[in-house]
Amino acid sequence: MSDTILDVHNLQVQFQIDDRISKAVDGVSFQVQRGQTLGIVGESGSGKSVTSLAVMGLIPNPPGKITGGEIWFKPTQDETEPVNLLTIPRDQMQRYRGGRVSMIFQEPMSSLNPVYTCGYQLVEAIRLHQDISPAEARRKAMGLLQEVKLLPSDEQLQRTCLEDMQKSGMAQPSEREVMQEANQRKQAILDRYPHELSGGQIQRVMIAMAISCNPSLLIADEPTTALDVTVQATILDLLRELRDRRGMAIMFITHDLGIIAEIADTVAVMYQGKIVESGPVLNIFSKPQHPYTKGLLACRPRPERRMRFLPTVADFMDVVETPTGEKQIQPKSMTQDQIAHFTAEVSAEETAQRLVTLGQQTPLLKVENLQVGFPIRSVFGATKRYTMAVNGVSFEVYPGETLGLVGESGCGKTTLSRTLLRLVKSMSGKMIFENQDIAQLKPKDLRQLRRDMQIIFQDPFSSLDPRISIGDAVMEPLVIHGVGGKSGRDRKERVSYLLDRVGLNPAWSKRYPHEFSGGQRQRICIARALALNPKFIICDESVSALDVSVQAQVLNLLKELQQEFKLTYIFISHDLSVVKFMSDRIMVMNRGKIEELGPADRIYNQPQQPYTRQLISAIPKGNLQTIRDRQLQRGAAVN
Repeated sequence: MSDTILDVHNLQVQFQIDDRISKAVDGVSFQVQRGQTLGIVGESGSGKSVTSLAVMGLIPNPPGKITGGEIWFKPTQDETEPVNLLTIPRDQMQRYRGGRVSMIFQEPMSSLNPVYTCGYQLVEAIRLHQDISPAEARRKAMGLLQEVKLLPSDEQLQRTCLEDMQKSGMAQPSEREVMQEANQRKQAILDRYPHELSGGQIQRVMIAMAISCNPSLLIADEPTTALDVTVQATILDLLRELRDRRGMAIMFITHDLGIIAEIADTVAVMYQGKIVESGPVLNIFSKPQHPYTKGLLACRPRPERRMRFLPTVADFMDVVETPTGEKQIQPKSMTQDQIAHFTAEVSAEETAQRLVTLGQQTPLLKVENLQVGFPIRSVFGATKRYTMAVNGVSFEVYPGETLGLVGESGCGKTTLSRTLLRLVKSMSGKMIFENQDIAQLKPKDLRQLRRDMQIIFQDPFSSLDPRISIGDAVMEPLVIHGVGGKSGRDRKERVSYLLDRVGLNPAWSKRYPHEFSGGQRQRICIARALALNPKFIICDESVSALDVSVQAQVLNLLKELQQEFKLTYIFISHDLSVVKFMSDRIMVMNRGKIEELGPADRIYNQPQQPYTRQLISAIPKGNLQTIRDRQLQRGAAVN
């Protein structure tokens, strides 16, 4: 366990952007031990992914360039001397890459070629580094898919096949017939295309490809960011199991310290291209020294506590520029009032009283037995049957309330939200908004109603037209509905007010979406949603793609705006810890139906349904006891 497999010393990477040079990695040094996991954590732009690409020899040149440092790699204990991956010949580096060092990328769908089957691409990766026949490579591919648990073991598969064959009418199929059926099912998964698999299944294919040549070092770059919390938990379990069984080292890159607590042995915290703090995972969580680390730990929503607001990284540190132009981090000293503000919790009595007050009002939205289905058509276009995305859903939302909507991908959350806005047509049921049935409204009346109903989508970049400035994007709803004043000047003042209210400089109104960060673009979308003074806003995974600190800023902003503008939210996410922070009540959906609905604290502390308990158990805890338990398990496994 003490054998060093990777030793990075003073690594420096820069990018030429027009006439400016940007230092993406600035003097980074760290070690990875055999059989251990190094977690590299930091926000977007901190240099995490660039560091991993430098280890893999994948820095694009131009515009990128490694300007200094050493990357010493010793794949096996038998090799007496490590090699510097920055100085070896290109053909030798190609043998190392994929063979001894493998990588799992953040977006599995974009990492696979959509025109080839998963089996073809997996076999191709195996044969590229191993001199074996196509048939043997295909057999090895099946074994890898079993190892990553995309396929059951041979014994389990044969047992399932036997049961299915008996149910279909075969009284006593022979052993040979059962084995043939099992083999056909294994072949079928290899012959699927990437679009035929779920996100978690595709990620397992990528893991199988990465371990196909038994690498000594596996680099996992945000491998769970786009996954549901339950799928994320299974992928983390799988990576831990593979690490311990194969004895390989893992570099795990993420912006979420909760995930780091689940999988890492040691941690390196990166900020603006530098490692600002590193050490054993328990030390980092129990005694963080750097203000940036303290900020990252503090801004994660903790479902076991009901906080009024979330701290952000900016509350713990200031970035000041020295006379030489270098940026330095200084701890920020908070007053007692500021500390009290960010540690204040909502009492159980206050929560209960708020729920009573909300429930005494007339519902703003009332949904009764709503059904939404998508037709499955035959070759000739006839509808054979319907896939029910929303199946008999009924609930109410009260003025000023936040109703959290949680569930895995495919449960019907987004379809439900779009149906409420009449972006998707319902099959049956009622949607009563202020005494009007949305499903029965004529186009003119629906357009008038949409002034009161808005949506904030998951991806802010695709929600904004890249050809128009952000000021025009925020003003567009005012122009379409003919509100906001009689003159263009009045509307510009309204836009300036909205941009200022969401924390953006009104002078930036002439800039375009690509000139902003992800968090800033989401703020623009929030300003646009507020333009018409709506009563009801649907937040559809509106913080899922954001760093934890930026996520905390946006969640705080949404809470502040709710109080100021008396807004009512449906807040959709697959992350129950975020939903718990935002919501008065939580509605859990599964396969188009409501599993359970109730006060947020009760749903989290006393879930009634097994599905809800499964969602809650999959949340990365990130507490000290969990980390200690993980470390004890690791020690027992090693000994």
